Amino acid sequence: MATARVTYHVSPFGSAWKVAAEGRELDVVRDNKDDALAEAKKLAKDEPLGQVIVHGEDGKIQDEFTYGDDPRDIPG
Repeated sequence: MATARVTYHVSPFGSAWKVAAEGRELDVVRDNKDDALAEAKKLAKDEPLGQVIVHGEDGKIQDEFTYGDDPRDIPG
């Protein structure tokens, strides 16, 4: 059975920024976006398959980072 990808979302949270893991009880709050992004990347890199999705102030996806071997046979 393939390992499931663990996805962390970085998004605004009041005057701070939050890292939230999909399907997990994990929320980490940091003072600024750079610190939240660094924390999310660290968490994602610790997973066999990790992903970070960064949302802007408007909620739209701004960036995405993927770590580990991608199990899909899809080019790109």
